[in-house]
Amino acid sequence: MGHAQDATATAPNPANEVSEVALPGVTVSATGLGWAAQDMAAPVSVLEGQVWQQQRAATLGESLSGELGIHATHFGAGASRPIIRGMDGPRIAVLANGVELHDASTISPDHAVTADPLLVQQVEILRGPSALIHGGAVGGVVNLVDEKVPTQRPGQPVQGNTEVRWGSAANEKSGALGLTTGTGPLVLRVEAAGRHASDYRVGRGWQAEEGGRKVPGSFSEGNTGTVGLSWVGSDGYLGAAYTRQRAEYGLPGHAHSDCHPHGDHLHCGSHGGHGHHHHHDEEATPVVDMTSHRWDLRGEWRNPLPGVEALRFKGSHTRYAHDELEGAEVATQFRNRAHDARIEVQHAPIAGWRGMVGMQNGQRSFSADGEEAYVEPTNTHKWGVFMLEELQLGDWRWQAALRHDRQQVKAFDSQTERKHHANSASLGTVWRFQPGWQASASFSHAARLPSAEELFANGPHMATNSWEVGNSQLGKETSNAWDLGLRKTTGATTWSTNLYHHRIQGYIYARTVDEEEGFQLQHYTQANARFTGLEAQVRQRINRFVGVSVFGDVVRAKLASGGDLPRIPAARVGLRVDGTWQGWEGQAEWVQVLRQNRTAAYEDATGGYGMLNLAASYRFTGSPLSLTIKANNLTDRLGYAHTSAIKHAAPLKGRNITVGLRMDF
Repeated sequence: MGHAQDATATAPNPANEVSEVALPGVTVSATGLGWAAQDMAAPVSVLEGQVWQQQRAATLGESLSGELGIHATHFGAGASRPIIRGMDGPRIAVLANGVELHDASTISPDHAVTADPLLVQQVEILRGPSALIHGGAVGGVVNLVDEKVPTQRPGQPVQGNTEVRWGSAANEKSGALGLTTGTGPLVLRVEAAGRHASDYRVGRGWQAEEGGRKVPGSFSEGNTGTVGLSWVGSDGYLGAAYTRQRAEYGLPGHAHSDCHPHGDHLHCGSHGGHGHHHHHDEEATPVVDMTSHRWDLRGEWRNPLPGVEALRFKGSHTRYAHDELEGAEVATQFRNRAHDARIEVQHAPIAGWRGMVGMQNGQRSFSADGEEAYVEPTNTHKWGVFMLEELQLGDWRWQAALRHDRQQVKAFDSQTERKHHANSASLGTVWRFQPGWQASASFSHAARLPSAEELFANGPHMATNSWEVGNSQLGKETSNAWDLGLRKTTGATTWSTNLYHHRIQGYIYARTVDEEEGFQLQHYTQANARFTGLEAQVRQRINRFVGVSVFGDVVRAKLASGGDLPRIPAARVGLRVDGTWQGWEGQAEWVQVLRQNRTAAYEDATGGYGMLNLAASYRFTGSPLSLTIKANNLTDRLGYAHTSAIKHAAPLKGRNITVGLRMDF
């Protein structure tokens, strides 16, 4: 947990560290300006190389949930999205090379993120001002850097990598292959990945209704294929890629209810007093059958005009569909068609300020059809302009961002149209007041416009066992956020700490107003809220080979009027020993997740648990092969994620041994 090479941690290979030399910078592509992670005013984690290879899991949420301040929504094995500092859904933008992914994962935790971690080269997790240029991402940005559109010519006729993995808890088998080849300015990229996992086993002391420790319907399988072609010149590139993704996974904990709302109350059973049930095969877990077709266009032109350092364009078109199958019949069909385009102009320094201006335009048509079509068909059109600038003054580095957003949402059945607009701004600074020491502070005033689902939902959503009611009168959500950081980056003892506080006006959340046998009636509501949290870690180098770290994070999320918000992650604290020896890198950690008893109405507390995790990787000398071995939850503890909508039906995985072999050529 928290062992990225980032603004808050030391490099993954402590043995090579020289005590008074600053670490090499990891550049963050999501800013568009190639800033180094340690130069940014808000904490940034960059996962790459061996660290990322070790952390990768079947889903994005699971891959990132060990980082400080980051948890996962945990919806069985097929779907899991990151939660940053207690915020989730549309507040967290998941981007592919700076452009939205356009799946249905922001709508509901049971919808998968359409990115395979095995095909991602680097992950950037941004909080604060740097995230503001991506609009509406008041909680943060997770940018997935892939290689599907080549940006440079390969160093040899064919280069690439291949990887195979196996995991014990779900007998998971996965593999990926990436190849780049080119003659002259044309460069071709081909990628493929596949995964097959059975129902997973949970920790000791839990039993499914059918018996056994496997979560029924938690299986997951899928495949991804990509072809990309670029023209790469001396002063830029222009390229396109097509990606097709298929996935099939179960929805554990899916219950059918015959309840429906009467005002603020649930009425269960038919009006004549006779309860009715769906005539589906009650035993079978519903299955999501998902297909996504995506086209990407990306280009960069360096120094096109005097005063312009670079001109960048990114665009995408996505056709996403998933069917929720109950037995052999399609119960609900979800369709999402979206496109967006983004232009960035990076200017030469003006009075010392380096930076860029940009524009973004996007449209999304979403429809759901069938018995769980809890949102009427909608069309969302978004438009935004933004600016990001940086100024270096002595030991101080200043960063500022501005953004203006407009949005129009049309609902077709009710013929309703809602328009919103908002301004966001942020200012941050990094002060290197002594060699190896730095302080950072940032303030952001960020706005998020309500999503089509929050405005127009009205119907049963069995995956989360709820009836959701939107509110077309919702306004924008505005957050005023402070982030203060202090870190020591050199010497035998290195540490970092970040304190943040968000005051949010008109925070939009699903408030449970009634419950019947676990089935909840939820109204999308606006209220003022406060998020306060702390992330900290300290590492002591024992000798050239071994270091010991202590780390932890906590977030408190309350309504301004009193009372807690639902599904807020529990506090965590951990102890880690890391070591390097010859070709080996390894670590052992104990992570203790505390009990979460700060709960919202109709929400129950979640007990704490401790997990022992081991990881090791070995690079074979003079060979392109590297081996990774991981043992998560080695003591087979039973743990429940408070952030999960189905925590009792799908606890966390039990002991899971993962072995991976990778070859770079």
